[in-house]
Amino acid sequence: MNGIVKRFPGVVANDHVDFELRAGEVHGLLGENGAGKTTLMNVLYGIHRPDEGEIYIRGEKVSIGSPREAINLGIGMVHQHFKLVEPHTVLENILLGLKEPAFILNLKHAADKVLEISKRYELPIDPRARIWQLSMGERQRVEILKALYRGANILVLDEPTSVLTPPETKELFRFIAQMASEGRSVVFITHKLDEVVAASDRVTVLRAGRNVDTLPRDQLEKTKLASMMVGREVLFTLRKSPVVAGEPVLELNQVTVMGDKGFPAVKNLTLTIRKGEILGVAGIAGNGQRELTEAITGMRPILSGQVRLSGKEIDRESISRRIEEGIAYVPEDRVGVAAPQGLTVAQDLVLRRYREKPFSNGVFLNQREIEGNAETLVREFKIMVSGKDATARTLSGGNLQKLILARELSGKPKLIIAVYPTRGLDVGATEYVRSLLLRQREAGTALLMVSEDLDEILSLSDTIAVMYGGEVVGTFPTSEANVEEIGLMMGGSLRKN
Repeated sequence: MNGIVKRFPGVVANDHVDFELRAGEVHGLLGENGAGKTTLMNVLYGIHRPDEGEIYIRGEKVSIGSPREAINLGIGMVHQHFKLVEPHTVLENILLGLKEPAFILNLKHAADKVLEISKRYELPIDPRARIWQLSMGERQRVEILKALYRGANILVLDEPTSVLTPPETKELFRFIAQMASEGRSVVFITHKLDEVVAASDRVTVLRAGRNVDTLPRDQLEKTKLASMMVGREVLFTLRKSPVVAGEPVLELNQVTVMGDKGFPAVKNLTLTIRKGEILGVAGIAGNGQRELTEAITGMRPILSGQVRLSGKEIDRESISRRIEEGIAYVPEDRVGVAAPQGLTVAQDLVLRRYREKPFSNGVFLNQREIEGNAETLVREFKIMVSGKDATARTLSGGNLQKLILARELSGKPKLIIAVYPTRGLDVGATEYVRSLLLRQREAGTALLMVSEDLDEILSLSDTIAVMYGGEVVGTFPTSEANVEEIGLMMGGSLRKN
């Protein structure tokens, strides 16, 4: 890719970017959210047409006008925000868009092929499951299998480890190395510097839509790469002030919650989170974490048990009432659940409080107050937007997460539920979000944080609870945490209650 330029209204996403990918190479692509990484790969995948520049595949100049043309050239891409049809099955999603066979489709043969690929690369999935029933980690496996089913020789992975545990990440690295050993090429977009250093043969760094440099493996160093990404020194160890936990804020007593597949996803779960405490929930995706957070926020009913907020039972309260009682929610799905993409940034920022004064008089919205609120929060939370009428869909992953946090935290909640709060964020945005959560803790807020990033769990949490099969299989202070034991508990091999 030579001299790639891609402009959008008010912004130059790629400014004469050069990118070279060699056969049998794992090439890391680093940069802050909004640096132009995904845009560059979307140009390669045919989602965007470049305004300037040229693309060569195996020495031949090509014009890629659509994802279908990219697929025909052997290019596959697994997006950070998945491109799946939720009511359809795994197998149907994998087959969607394929031309062959045109009239007769042998579903058994296709299912067998999907299972063969999943076993070969150790990406277990049920071809008959419907996408809406799957966790975010399982959905990502479907996207990877979809690209492999189409025979990708060039595979672009956008934040592929964000939903994986450390053992799963090692297996993914083995898969990536196997791809490279077969002569195929992988572009590995990630914000996790340790991973990009471990997995990449070369790394290209973008900043503000421009090339900073491309470094070979023997020059890859974490601190240097972080400084190249953000243009300043980055703090990898955050200061965590001592806080004495206060009275209970959230109490869960023998809570059981039904899952989408018709059986309990959370089973007799008991937890307590106190004022000024961060409780980190560790576990592999699909072990009841999503159902648990949805039950607390009122998005999913509980079968049995009690949920108390500051001593008050809220089992039967509506979602809006729980918001009024002081629950803030940062869900794992930013695009589909957290921030409606068609709304402006100003509209998204008042979704929690638009019924209240001064944003509404009970009948009409006060646009001046709504826009003033947006200006304040955009400035306070350092959200990069192209203008006051920018919609949520125009924001990068990091800025979208900042928008969600700005909205949820502006109401001064008693309890913050944050699910994968830094998933897919670059090192600078990750530093900002984690600092923000620690400041909330110091202010006396109770936090329930769900994460599969053990470094994040260990650095932020005061208490750790490990979930497996819908149950808490271990609860202990972070000071007593053992990484090897946590890994065994996440895999169901150890219980420590």
